[in-house]
Amino acid sequence: MSAPMSVDVSNYLMLSAVLFFIGLGGVILRRNPLIMLMAIELMFNAANVALVAFARVWTNNAGQIFAFLVITVAAAEAAIGLAIVVTVFRRAKNVDVDEAAALRG
Repeated sequence: MSAPMSVDVSNYLMLSAVLFFIGLGGVILRRNPLIMLMAIELMFNAANVALVAFARVWTNNAGQIFAFLVITVAAAEAAIGLAIVVTVFRRAKNVDVDEAAALRG
């Protein structure tokens, strides 16, 4: 049996950075709120990859616990964000982030 392959932490950090900047580009460049929510989720997942990578390097489970908490916050953010998008879509039939003044009661 051969020894298990080990991946350097810099590879995980590069993957995390690429995912984060793809998400950042989605938030900045797109005006559709659903695309923006997915881009924010991608940024959260990039942070999770970095947290788990550092937890593995430092042999500490705290990074994995924080990643679990970030996943929980991301799920709540997605549920609330989608509820807001559905509410705005029912009122306006055109969902655009720049026209968010419709949320004022």
